Parts: sequence; structure tokens; C-alpha cells
Amino acid sequence: MSLWTSLEPASATVDPGGTTTVRLRIRNTGDVVDEYRFEPVGDPAPWTRVEPQSLRLYPGTTGTVELTFAPPRTPDAAAGPHPYAVRITPTEHPDAVTVPEGNLTVTPFTEVRADLVPPTVKGRFRGRPKLAVDNLGNTGLTASISGSDTADELSYEIHPGNVQIEPGRAAFVDATLRPKQIVWFGSAQQRPYTMAVQRSGVEPLAVDGTYVQRGVLPRWLATFCTVFLALAITFVVLWMAYKPQVRTAATAKSEGAGQSIAPTPSDAPPEPEQPKEPEKPEDGGGGDGGGGGGDKPPPQPPKKQGPVPARNVALYNTATEKCADIPGFGKGREAAPVRQFACDKSPRDNQRWHLDVKQPKGGPGGRPLFLIVNAKDGLCMDLPEFGAQPVRTKVWEGRCNGTPEDNQLWWAAEQDDGSYWFRNFASNNKCLDVAGNRVRDNDTDLMLFDCATTDDHGWRIVKTQDS
Repeated sequence: MSLWTSLEPASATVDPGGTTTVRLRIRNTGDVVDEYRFEPVGDPAPWTRVEPQSLRLYPGTTGTVELTFAPPRTPDAAAGPHPYAVRITPTEHPDAVTVPEGNLTVTPFTEVRADLVPPTVKGRFRGRPKLAVDNLGNTGLTASISGSDTADELSYEIHPGNVQIEPGRAAFVDATLRPKQIVWFGSAQQRPYTMAVQRSGVEPLAVDGTYVQRGVLPRWLATFCTVFLALAITFVVLWMAYKPQVRTAATAKSEGAGQSIAPTPSDAPPEPEQPKEPEKPEDGGGGDGGGGGGDKPPPQPPKKQGPVPARNVALYNTATEKCADIPGFGKGREAAPVRQFACDKSPRDNQRWHLDVKQPKGGPGGRPLFLIVNAKDGLCMDLPEFGAQPVRTKVWEGRCNGTPEDNQLWWAAEQDDGSYWFRNFASNNKCLDVAGNRVRDNDTDLMLFDCATTDDHGWRIVKTQDS
């Protein structure tokens, strides 16, 4: 071998996101001029820079090459020692390869990110968010998960309570929130809470969320019960004040002279009943002669107005030729997206919907307001939060409410081609839309958008075998 090498220093330390330099000294101990090429090998090679990449030396001369290590601040630069080497290949003797070795230690760093999915959950008796914890550091993470709220209005069930996450990995924690007091009547109440990721020796990482607790019974029921009770009390008071007096119209018989010879009521023979003459109709038009005394025709049943109510129907988009669908074939879940998919009206899929009228004349122009309820899981097409939502808000499933405070009420506007626009009453009458413009791909999300005849807002209500 005609080459002498030396790494200075042989062992080095570097912080992720920083740099460090190691010098490689080489001497040509041969008797001919030679050119040497340098190539880093080992785990640190992707973030190692060699300058210069080749060096020409005369016999007996010495040169220096700098190795610069710049590990990224990501989980790819794992904490701990990393052996490395430099492959030196001489041009004159390519088989005489020299590989000096060194050691590089990468210091550890921790970085954690946590998100609540979804950040707002709704429910009457419970809420079920998920906490996603990402380990963005270069060393293993061990942490415990806890929940709290300043008003102490919620209890928490967390599984798992402790997580161990490798660098570059994520873990999902299931949480169940339960209110300590049930809201029977009234509007929904927002209860902010905090999920904390606790690590040893550092401040907890807090993630804020909101639990929207809905009333068990709708507000109108309390008003109805109050009015009914007031009317009942008023009726009882009026009845007691104006109770009719019952008097007898019978008079005592006068005692006449012939009373002694008159037969007693028990001895007198009963008088035969006189046949009653048939009563004449008051308007004098009876008999077969017709007129006003004939039987009235039976009342006709009221005709069904508009497309609702309807049960077990498919919602078919006339532009994309797809049906409103829930991912998979089984029941959906709260906060799960509503999408379009190739139509399958059989009972095995979940594309059947009920159009359940809640306010027969509550919409614009006296149109009925209705819920769109999935027939398989009983959940309603819903929007996040309460009240009006902007365009491009995605439609998901939620527990059915049907009150004006929420945004689950829709009304149908018939179009010239016989299809309908489904318009959200709370969101300024925006239309049920397929994301994009006439996108025919399966699993495309449904969302809100401004109504337009050039978009994909037309829906047909298609009956199934169970409609």
C-alpha cells in the first residue's frame, strides 16, 4: 500500500440541524504521482460532504480533505453513535482501496406534536375524540395522557393512558368525554377541555378542544309542556267556577179523591208504545228526488305535496351519476364523511336514506324542512359546529337534532329537469354539492357550495324495493 491516512479527530459529535468538520490527512508514500478519489460510506453518508472530492499528490507529499457532517433535524438522524468510513481509490492502482474509519455521535433532541381529531365533538351523553401524538424527534418517546377542564364539568376515559412512540412514528389515543350533569332542555352548551401529553422533566403539551353538549329533549317540548299545563289548570279552574247545578223536574202527585180506587203502578197494564213517525229532513229535500238531503261524498285523502317525506330512497346525482354514500358497507359513525360512490340500492350497502320532515312549513315559501337520515345507522347529514357554515364545508354524519339551532335541516327546490337542489336552511340556503366540478370519482366528499345550474347540485330521489 502506497498511502498513509489519518482522521482528525477520529470521533466527533454533532447536533441535528448543525454541522461539524473532520479533517482527513493523506500522504503519497509511493514513487509515482497519483490521484485519489474520496467517497463517504456508512449511515451518515447521505448528509456528509467531502471537499475536495479528488486530490492529486506527488510522491512524498501530504494533502488534506475536509469531511463536513450536517445531519437534519428529523427522525432520520437517529440519536447515538454512527460509524462511518471514507473509501479512497487511487487512479493508478484502483484495486488498492484504503478505507479509514471514524465515529460520529448524533446528539438527541425531542419534538412532539399532538392534534385532536376532530377538535369539536357533539353529543348528549358522551363525546369521543381521538388524540394523535407524533414523535418528530430522533429518540424514543414515553408519555402519559390526561384530560382536564377548568369548570370540572367532564369526566375522562382515556385508552391507552401511556404511549411509547419510536422516532418518526405516531400513536392514536381514544378518549371518551362524559358530562357530569345532563342537560334535559335548552340550547346546546359548549364545554372547553384540554388533553395533555406529559413527558418526564418537561412541561406538558396541552391540546385544546370543545365538547358541545346537546339537550336530551328539544326546547319546543318544554314550551309545549308549559303551555299544556297552563291550559289544563285554566280548564280546571273554569270548571270549578261554573259547575252546572243538577235539578229534578219531577213533582209529587196530588192526592185526589179517587186515589183509593186507582190501580197502583204495579197493577196497571203497560201502555203500548206509539210508533214514531219518520223525521223529515229540515231542508225538505228528502227521498229519492235528490236535492240537498242526499249522503255527502266521502272526503278525499290529501294529496302528497313535494318529494318529502320519503323512506329508504337513494340520492342520485344527475351530473356525476353517483349516489350519496357512507364509506364501507356497514354503519357509519359520528364525524365520518359523507361521500359519493357507484350506486348500490341493495340492503347490503348504506346508500338508503330517510327524508324525515320536522317542520312542514318552516322553509322558504312554506316548504317543509327535513332531516336526511341514513337508514342503516340512524345518523343525519350534518355540518360542523352550529348555525351557518361557509362554502366548501364538508358534510359528515352526526346524531340527529332537527332543531333550528343546529344545521341539519334541509329543503328541496325542484328544477326544470325534475331533479332537486337540497339546500341547507341554516347556511343561507347553500346547496348540497360534490367536491370539484362534475367529478365522477368514487369516494369524492360532499360539501356545501353556492347553488348554480352549471355545477353538480341536481339530485334525484330514487325509490328502492323497500321505499
